[in-house]
Amino acid sequence: MAQLGEFELIARYFTRPVRRAALGVGDDCALLAVAPGMTLAVSSDMLVEGRHFVSTVAPERLGHKALAVNLSDLAACGARPLAFTLALALPSADEAFLAPFARGLLALADRHDCELVGGDTTRGPLTIAITVFGEVATGAALLRSGARPGDDVYVSGTLGDARLALEVLRGATAVEGAAFARVRRAMEEPRPRIALGLALVGIASSAIDVSDGLVGDLGHLLHRSGVAAVVDVDALPRSADLAAQAVAMQRKCLLAGGDDYELVFTAAVERRDAVAEAAAVAATTVTRIGRIESGSGLRFVAAAGRDVAAPAGSFDHFRTVAAPASS
Repeated sequence: MAQLGEFELIARYFTRPVRRAALGVGDDCALLAVAPGMTLAVSSDMLVEGRHFVSTVAPERLGHKALAVNLSDLAACGARPLAFTLALALPSADEAFLAPFARGLLALADRHDCELVGGDTTRGPLTIAITVFGEVATGAALLRSGARPGDDVYVSGTLGDARLALEVLRGATAVEGAAFARVRRAMEEPRPRIALGLALVGIASSAIDVSDGLVGDLGHLLHRSGVAAVVDVDALPRSADLAAQAVAMQRKCLLAGGDDYELVFTAAVERRDAVAEAAAVAATTVTRIGRIESGSGLRFVAAAGRDVAAPAGSFDHFRTVAAPASS
């Protein structure tokens, strides 16, 4: 089989006719048209082998996750996906990797009507960088800075399964058979909550996605809003697989686990019915986990209001030593 060159690679796996963009792959720039009254939302994320994903991840799942983490940022802003660019460094132009990678990437793109409109390829350690573009009505974006004292704090879905899978790969705990398959899928195929983010526009007062852990990401929201929060650790939604672990492991995964890509958001108490309706429209479970208070800081409590110690901060690429397992 002849080795693929850069342009053959792009033409075979990543060139598609655009439906909405004015110009897509093939020219020096893509051209995007934003509807009147709308603002462009832009986010970039990079995934590096050995840092963001294990070497044994299935290429199709890796393609899915590469786009999902960017779409999750759009969800947290209440933005509708439009298009994305892909920059891809590859050790070699391996078609056995490229075909399933492109399949997973583009299947998720199609699901959210998000067009691939450009990018770059080069030889190097496996690295995937995506920039995603979305649109949101001007002045309507969900921000981290809108939480107010008295607001409820919510989270979508469940937390902690992705971190549990990582702890298994590191040998820190054991999860067998089908249960491990489920938590590993949660780590490798996160579901961006686009429908929920769109439904929460005009309802939520602030939002952020959980990419680096609840403690750190909710902490970012509180800092930007200039408020404090108290969260009930027993109310944090978790899967049956995580609930089967010891309490210490559960709390580690729930509070410090990254890669959940769920939405944490706040809303005024009088908007509880509207939140429930938005969750129903989005077919996504949401759980009320705490409340916003005046002051600063994040406090976790358990039964009878007893304080619970939480890990400090969130994942930081330049301060966190431990990297994902490589096998």
